[in-house]
Amino acid sequence: MSHIEIRPAQPEDRAAVLAFCTHTWDWGDYIEQVWDDWLVNPAGQLLVATLDQQPAGIVHIQMLNEAESWLEGLRVNPDYQRQGLGQALNEAAMVESMRRGAITIRLAVDSRNTASIRLSERLHMRRVGEFSLYMAPPFASLPKSSSQQALQLATPEDLDVIIDYLNASNIFPLVGGVYYAQFKALPITGELLTQKIDAQQVYLLKRWERLDGLALTEIREENQEQRLSVGYLDGTAIEAISIIAYELRRHVTELELDRVRVYAPQTLLMHDAFDGVEYEANPAIFYTYERGLI
Repeated sequence: MSHIEIRPAQPEDRAAVLAFCTHTWDWGDYIEQVWDDWLVNPAGQLLVATLDQQPAGIVHIQMLNEAESWLEGLRVNPDYQRQGLGQALNEAAMVESMRRGAITIRLAVDSRNTASIRLSERLHMRRVGEFSLYMAPPFASLPKSSSQQALQLATPEDLDVIIDYLNASNIFPLVGGVYYAQFKALPITGELLTQKIDAQQVYLLKRWERLDGLALTEIREENQEQRLSVGYLDGTAIEAISIIAYELRRHVTELELDRVRVYAPQTLLMHDAFDGVEYEANPAIFYTYERGLI
């Protein structure tokens, strides 16, 4: 029986790993673009599984903060699948996360990837939410915005109102109560909201003397584009969501960014709201899984 060993990846593993990652999807894989960073990032650990001393699988964990770990990049050479490599890699990733102090680990998986879903559930991870991606370019020319529809930056005085709004939201539990950036998720807590308010990354839609919706954002460089990444968007109804999505396109136009990308649940309400303001929907749906480590 072949011997499986899990160890930290080494620079000399690169060629063998990239060889079996070349055709992960129809378009290829992103492992080549992140390999160098994953190999040296002190906040993470790239693990490789060897079978008879040959690299046959990888996984990466990233500590998002002192208590939360993100699992990503699980790959197994197709020639060595169904030999327990995926489970061994995930278990090793959880052990490494605990060694670094994590009490929660999360991952995102394409809803069509039934093998990874089965593996996640076999490791006692539970699905806590889902999301899809909506994207739009800036406007060709800056349209006018009415004062009734304009978004405003949140201030520290808005924090309690925002928390009350999220506690009553129907959308908040659909995405697992998390904020997404770079396909990673962090729980939306009072601390996170405070950080993003201080960074002027929270936009509010206030109408009729009430909070009618909000968006948590940040500017990121992705795929050689400057994008407004919207990691959480909420609204009381389709009109409010449409207004926020429209105003975010205006904001992207004002800032001369290349695109806006929104992480949002794949619901009819969201689809119709984004479609009405000419966002393109990615057909893929991603599930977010998590597990406590203590």
